[in-house]
Amino acid sequence: MASIIYTRRTLQRTLKQIRIISQGHTTKQQRIPYSLGCCNYHTIHKRNLNTVRLPGLHSRSFHISKAVDAIVPYKLSDIGEGIREVIVLEWFVKPGDKVHQFDSICEVKSDKASVTITSRYDGVVKKLYHEVDAVALVGQPLVDIEIEGSEELSKQQEDVTETDSGVGSSKSSDVAKALATPAVRRLAMENNIKLSDVKSTGRDGRVLKEDILKYLEAKQAPQPVSPTAVPCITPPPSPAVEHHMPPKPTTAPAPFTAKAPSVPVGLTQPVGQDRTIPLKGVSKAMVKIMTAALKIPPFGYYDDVDVTQLVSLRKNLKVVAEQRGIQLTYMPIFIKAASLALLQYPVLNSSLDEACENLTYKACHNIGVAMDTPEGLLVPSVKNVQNLSIFDIAAELNRLQALGLAGKLGTAELSGTTFSLSNIGSIGGTYARPVIMPPNVAIGAIGKIQVLPRFDEKGEIKKAHIMNVSWTADHRVIDGATMARFSNLWKQYLEDPTTFILSLK
Repeated sequence: MASIIYTRRTLQRTLKQIRIISQGHTTKQQRIPYSLGCCNYHTIHKRNLNTVRLPGLHSRSFHISKAVDAIVPYKLSDIGEGIREVIVLEWFVKPGDKVHQFDSICEVKSDKASVTITSRYDGVVKKLYHEVDAVALVGQPLVDIEIEGSEELSKQQEDVTETDSGVGSSKSSDVAKALATPAVRRLAMENNIKLSDVKSTGRDGRVLKEDILKYLEAKQAPQPVSPTAVPCITPPPSPAVEHHMPPKPTTAPAPFTAKAPSVPVGLTQPVGQDRTIPLKGVSKAMVKIMTAALKIPPFGYYDDVDVTQLVSLRKNLKVVAEQRGIQLTYMPIFIKAASLALLQYPVLNSSLDEACENLTYKACHNIGVAMDTPEGLLVPSVKNVQNLSIFDIAAELNRLQALGLAGKLGTAELSGTTFSLSNIGSIGGTYARPVIMPPNVAIGAIGKIQVLPRFDEKGEIKKAHIMNVSWTADHRVIDGATMARFSNLWKQYLEDPTTFILSLK
């Protein structure tokens, strides 16, 4: 009962205080003079209402905030051809640079071609996720781009298709804590190395690629084994032998010390250290292609070609080509002759599917040419050879060779090959056994031209220019007779250039 009375008195005091505050507020408003007029009254009344504050209340103001800048991770999208990882060759931007849509961000190289990555957004680059020569995975961020405003972000945001990067998501906690680039982490994972076990020499304790290689070298180095002394045990002589032994000398003979043969110093001291490097780029692509080529049962065919007349013809055509600014070699002639022979034997210009159920005859003669480039062996192709002249093929070869030397061969040049030729004669080879590149079914290797003695129709020895050719065909599709007939027709075009000219379209 006492608590109820106390609560009632408390409420009464509170209501009384509220009335006093309200009376004081009204009194302050009534002090405004009426002689100022209607308009002035409302002006001053409004000003006083803004200045009067009730006790115990705090003022509150409003402000307008600018649009929040969103940082978007720009991911490496799928660039086709089943590529899951690329190597960053060059960055065209740096943190702080402003980029627009379709601006070049970086150049990457896969195991097949070089690709320039362009921006999807308008904004400012905030972070680069990879160093030059580092491995970037498809579906993982390349850069962070700051985009102004959420509306701008909704306009520019596009979904990036993430593909399986082929790398396990489970990582060791030690590896996650260590500082290292993605390429170094991948190298450590491939060799089952914990980054915490590697002595880092980089900035802020970062593990470098050289640290991994040094760790591998130290781990694989043979440990020196100290030779253990083997005691020499002399068996006691048998009684029969001891009975017939001569009397022992009174003075002990000088002990015999066997002199160890001298070993050359170079055989005991290591000459160098082993190196372990990861496969990437062209080398990694070659491993994949050659592994797939092992499934093809090859059929080899070899022959000699007398190109004496072709040597004279090319000598005359070379002058005309130089006047047009074209460098004419024998290769454009070999390619055109192969295209003419493929018209008669189109099965050599076909492809077999992986299930070995369908054979596709290709309408275009996209003949690939093996090139020795600074990056390794690449096979760009001359497209639609059936519609080109010898001079057109020569001009295209000159363009492809320039791109190969500069390392700028792209997907357009390296894809779509239907038949291949390899000129090993430019290096000095005579015979070879070329390997078919799936899904093609045939390939040829051309040897160097040699001056050799041959018999003419009268049985007299003459000087002849002889070239060797080596063919490899997929024996699942091409039989030996078809390969021989194709080679004979190609050989006829080169040995008698007049038939070559008559067959041109």
